[in-house]
Amino acid sequence: METDTRKSGEKLFDYVDPRNRAVQIEMEACVTAHLKRIGAYLAPGEYQPLPEAGEFPVTASVIIPCKNRARTIADAVRSSLSQQVRKPYSFNVIVVDDNSTDGTADILNDLKALNDPKDLIVIPQDKTWHAIGGNWNVAIHDPRCGKYAIQLDSDDTYFDEHTVQKFIDAFESGQYGMVIGTYQLTNMAGEILPPGVIDHREWTDENGRNNALRINGLGAPRGFYVPLLRSINYPTTKYGEDYAVGLRISRDWQIGRIYDVLYNCRRWEDNSDANCDIVAMNRNNWYKDRLRTWELLARIKNKE
Repeated sequence: METDTRKSGEKLFDYVDPRNRAVQIEMEACVTAHLKRIGAYLAPGEYQPLPEAGEFPVTASVIIPCKNRARTIADAVRSSLSQQVRKPYSFNVIVVDDNSTDGTADILNDLKALNDPKDLIVIPQDKTWHAIGGNWNVAIHDPRCGKYAIQLDSDDTYFDEHTVQKFIDAFESGQYGMVIGTYQLTNMAGEILPPGVIDHREWTDENGRNNALRINGLGAPRGFYVPLLRSINYPTTKYGEDYAVGLRISRDWQIGRIYDVLYNCRRWEDNSDANCDIVAMNRNNWYKDRLRTWELLARIKNKE
């Protein structure tokens, strides 16, 4: 038997490789039929109303959780601060430093000194919370957070200066609890890596929230309607927290899509999912399988 010698960071994207689209459509049909048989299928167009917005200090906040990202955090922050939005919209950047020990905090302090404190908000280390999910909860419940929260991982950068505005436009055009964009894989030099652009075409208005139980993620970058996200919150985990929230939102609220490339997902040797060993891969897959099981049971219960 031939052995697959690629790193897990490369194999991770096989299911969204455009060359595998025909197989994915066939698998989607099988899973959808199964969901219908067991009473877990969700019909399109049946959504709960969103909570009222209330008052927010800015329209949108870029949320950057980080831990020990001295090599990349400055790129992420500068990319966020370079965003341009039309009036009357406004935005800020919220960075949550999860007790870094590699000099990340010093870099953030230097960046903070160079920028208006209303534009760049750095929430300092606190031993009482941790993990990416916990970082997100701290950011979205901060009174300086905007009406929409837009994700940027501390490894990555936005494609250009229009990403935040495109998210605002998408949210303002419909009743969306979440909006998912499109990204491209690059190396640290900005060179495109295979399979290149990943737009998660398996997420459709007709069947995306059913297909979400089959695929390994809902796509990136992600934006959230903060009044809804505050009522749900993130699980305090460092892997799969975004998938958990996306599944929960997809059950009851509509998710919008942007098919323009908005985001550079940069692969390097210290990415959390680039070089997982088999033990870590199994642990991560087990957690996502548990999330699918819990969500499946919740959908069946709602149908009863």
